[in-house]
Amino acid sequence: MWVTAIGLSAAGSVGGLLVAGVLLLFGPAVRARVVPSLVSYAVGTLLGAAALGLMPQALETLPPSRAFATLLGGILTFFVLEKLVLLRHCHDDGSCHVHQSTVTLVIVGDAVHTFVDGVTIAATTMASIPLGIGTALAAIAHEIPQEAGDFAILLAAGHSRKKALLLNAVSAIGGVVGALAMLLLGSAVPFFLPYVLAFAAGNFLYVAMADLIPHLHRDDARSTGVGQVVLIALGLLTIGLVDQFLQ
Repeated sequence: MWVTAIGLSAAGSVGGLLVAGVLLLFGPAVRARVVPSLVSYAVGTLLGAAALGLMPQALETLPPSRAFATLLGGILTFFVLEKLVLLRHCHDDGSCHVHQSTVTLVIVGDAVHTFVDGVTIAATTMASIPLGIGTALAAIAHEIPQEAGDFAILLAAGHSRKKALLLNAVSAIGGVVGALAMLLLGSAVPFFLPYVLAFAAGNFLYVAMADLIPHLHRDDARSTGVGQVVLIALGLLTIGLVDQFLQ
């Protein structure tokens, strides 16, 4: 279980980074076309993981009032973290305001974000390996556009592609650290696990609805509304199929 949880957490942290790194090989014009599609797909996977995976699993143990109160606590917590600029990300290639402090916040924010993803993936894997796989896929999907935007910030700040990739790789270690922390905590306090699942559902819902969906409503994305809906549905379908066929 520990090996599986840590492996999926590492995949969730590094998978998005690798795909975003590949996007660095292409020009800004290609990335500008690809990233919005990835954002739409990420919305679907996050919503699917939260509503089809995390919350049903939490509700098997917790009464609805506690489960949904914990979910709301997760949403509020990540609202506060975003207000503190710890989890704010850019999903536009080259259109983010860059200051030296921004670069530091990108690295710190990524480390915090991957730590939370690691905790979530480990917690879901402890509850169900198929659920852990679906959660890892959702983490990878939303990490790709996030990492692409972070690369844009680091490149705009004057860093080389190699250094930008290295800095993001260092922050990705947070996913493994989060997984180890959850495995240790979950082994010591098993009853804590369903609360983590509901809290993580709040995290995924907040990222999808407060961070990614507003990006899809910008003027430059309105002409692709049908495509966005299709990709969101594809993300939902991915999570549903993983849950269905890996049971």
